[in-house]
Amino acid sequence: MMLSFFDQFMSPTHLGVPLMALALTLPWILYPTPTARWLNNRFLALQGWLINRFTQQLLLPLNLGGHKWAALLTSLMIFLITLNMLGLLPYTFTPTTQLSLNLGLATPLWLATVIIGMRNQPTHALGHLLPEGTPGPLIPVLIIIETISLFIRPLALGVRLTANLTAGHLLIQLIATAAFVLMPLMPAVALLTSAVLVLLTLLEIAVAMIQAYVFVLLLTLYLQENV
Repeated sequence: MMLSFFDQFMSPTHLGVPLMALALTLPWILYPTPTARWLNNRFLALQGWLINRFTQQLLLPLNLGGHKWAALLTSLMIFLITLNMLGLLPYTFTPTTQLSLNLGLATPLWLATVIIGMRNQPTHALGHLLPEGTPGPLIPVLIIIETISLFIRPLALGVRLTANLTAGHLLIQLIATAAFVLMPLMPAVALLTSAVLVLLTLLEIAVAMIQAYVFVLLLTLYLQENV
């Protein structure tokens, strides 16, 4: 029984072919495409307003040099939100519960911010490894600690997203299983458990959106240090 709880996190395959690529392609099909009309319909207008608001929030900590990343960061956040929300539907697979995918998204983007910092302002980028006013005996130790913390950043991004989504999905499945088992035995307790399940599902929807926003927000903060 315990193994079946984790089966939902296994990458699905069909005839031996992984369906991860299909799960990653589906969100882009769901987005409406802009039209050549002067006035868009309500859905496109709402989509444009939300994207503008998201972009404004993301660009707040960035200076003008980091605004070149606006399209990439906004697209990444919308993509992650869509993947996380689709994973809450029954009989679906959430690609962002795979640590390999999250690390594949976090590592290249983090590395790009580091390379930009080393290319544009190497002295300032290397200065983050040694805080100002550090006593002489502590300099080697702090450089090692700051270097380790720098290289842990992409791992922290991937693990944070994976752990939060995995924990939420497991908790939903545990409470849903408990409600199903208790229904013939204690209907009143089963109804109370179902109410808790509904509230937890609403909370998980919020977590799915917040974690996507936090993932991209941390990338913007890393970018701000290097531009």
